[in-house]
Amino acid sequence: MPLIIRQQATTEDIAKMAEDYEGYIKVVVDISRGILAGGGEMHVDAEAVLLADGSKQQDLWGGGIDWDTKEIDYNSMINLRPRDGNPSRDILSSGVRQKFDAVMQRLLLS
Repeated sequence: MPLIIRQQATTEDIAKMAEDYEGYIKVVVDISRGILAGGGEMHVDAEAVLLADGSKQQDLWGGGIDWDTKEIDYNSMINLRPRDGNPSRDILSSGVRQKFDAVMQRLLLS
């Protein structure tokens, strides 16, 4: 079950989110609300948790982080939105990536 992170994640939060993929954490970031859901086997699970919490679909973007290297990626099926100008699993917009990175930095990497 993905965790919703609203403030800087604790060591325990990180460990729980990293359980499914041995140090890799799948995340879905709400770039409007500045929160994220992390952990779980699929991005759609974290997406569902955030939607149930009041997030809007257009604000949700998926990716992940390798916790050992701290390398962020922007790849998720939930990012595939051809009608909205993102015809890729990767986040193509540099503006969206910057917002994604800012949330990741504040909640996971600080």
